[in-house]
Amino acid sequence: MTSSVAVSPGPVARTSPRLPRIIATDLDGTLVRGDETVSDYSVSVLRRARAAGATIVGVTGRGPRLLDLCRRDLPEADFFVLAQGAYVVDQRDPARPVVLRRDRMPGEDLGTALRLMELAAGEALSVLVEALDAPRSPLWGDPGVIWPYPEWQVYDRALALAGPVYKGFARAPGMTADQLLALARRVVPLDLAEVTQAGLGYVEITAPGVDKGTGLAVVAQAINASPLDAVVFGDMPNDGPMFRWAGRGVAVANAHPEILALAAEVTASNDADGVAAWVASLLDA
Repeated sequence: MTSSVAVSPGPVARTSPRLPRIIATDLDGTLVRGDETVSDYSVSVLRRARAAGATIVGVTGRGPRLLDLCRRDLPEADFFVLAQGAYVVDQRDPARPVVLRRDRMPGEDLGTALRLMELAAGEALSVLVEALDAPRSPLWGDPGVIWPYPEWQVYDRALALAGPVYKGFARAPGMTADQLLALARRVVPLDLAEVTQAGLGYVEITAPGVDKGTGLAVVAQAINASPLDAVVFGDMPNDGPMFRWAGRGVAVANAHPEILALAAEVTASNDADGVAAWVASLLDA
């Protein structure tokens, strides 16, 4: 199921000549440190960049049910691109946020993708499904799911796939996430689903054409910007589409090899506030 809000391009904002118009950063593993916090330094630098005219965008695999957590971690964000690009919200007016994109996939299609992966893997997958919008809504999971956060509940897979979903998570006990992702890229058709992985040990599955790059394109349209106006920061394969979309991609030092290969530059790690250090180098130049 696909829905979106048509938006007229906004006025062209004036930015410092040193700053890109769009500063878009992944959250977990990129802006957010290993202890799940964002430093005061990072917050202050992004606040300065916004005051200088840059549009700040948080781009994350987290679904809309975690929007409040995203706002806590990136309080200066003008936009959030959530659920690997499936949900885009304009929050420049915090009192009246506007959803610009809400793209879900039929649960039946997710089920087909999972079956193709299970046949190729030769083993049953451990699966979670994200379908709900309400704050802190649970994920639905197979019995015995290994998940680092408490917000999930055991649910019959057939029931979980009975309606539209934002994404599925799949883990093969006998394979690493990179191995399962390589398999999924071979067997899941692009017109059925997008597949990626974000560092939680799972492959993530979204609707076809839904990724961080297409999500950022919605933001660019809303502010009358082009990919050349954007710098993006990331660390995992799910960030690859926005690296290929943007004019400049900067990897944090702790990034996955796939992102390091795509990056034009490498900054310090997430634990060393690499995003803020890179942005501050422009502000202070």
